[in-house]
Amino acid sequence: MSAPLTVKPWIKRFPAVGRASSGPILVFPHAGGAAATYRGLATALSASGLDAYVMQYPQRAERLTHPATATVEELAQDLFDAADWSVLGELQLFGHCLGAVVAFEFARIAEARGVDVRRLWVSASEAPSAVAASPRLPTEDREILAHMLDLGGTDARLLADEDFVELLLMAVRADYEAFNRYSAAPDVKIRADIHTLGAHSDHRIAPDMLNRWQAHTGGAFARDLFDGGHFYITELAGPVAELIHGR
Repeated sequence: MSAPLTVKPWIKRFPAVGRASSGPILVFPHAGGAAATYRGLATALSASGLDAYVMQYPQRAERLTHPATATVEELAQDLFDAADWSVLGELQLFGHCLGAVVAFEFARIAEARGVDVRRLWVSASEAPSAVAASPRLPTEDREILAHMLDLGGTDARLLADEDFVELLLMAVRADYEAFNRYSAAPDVKIRADIHTLGAHSDHRIAPDMLNRWQAHTGGAFARDLFDGGHFYITELAGPVAELIHGR
């Protein structure tokens, strides 16, 4: 059962319903994603008996005025420094797309600091060692919007709101630029188990791309696929939470 923890106010906690069945899980959003986007998943994790903490990156919501971090590693350090995670005992981490790479770097920092990480849940993300060779993410406004629409996950109706689009582009560009600077060697590993999740119809991350994460763990590796596209977790938060709880 997790211990009380004081965290920065921009980290959203969803306490376990009833007595927590195991250690907490930290959720890392996708590029441009705000913590509020993961309310559905966090609520499902809470209902399954897990304390869930959803991270908030700079340049959005309560952190709108916080300067963007230049690299994924700096973002992971920023989030690690937001609390004394060691008081919670053994952690699980869940990251979607870019969030999985941020969570991986968070795990590396945590393990180096003596914080126990039991498992990293990777959702719809290419492996760290594959990022540097992948096509660069766009950083110009029009190309960013086209890329986001192609991935799905953003209500097209919201893109008619100029103020919303301006703030969205600021957050996405910061994340994309950090991701474009990222690289990791194939032999960089964490001790924690890695369990990858993806979707059969995700045209961005194919199942075989998920398999490359196996090289980055010194523990166990597993993979599960769901129906849906890149943002399958929006519709399948319940089944994803059930799988995580079951493990």
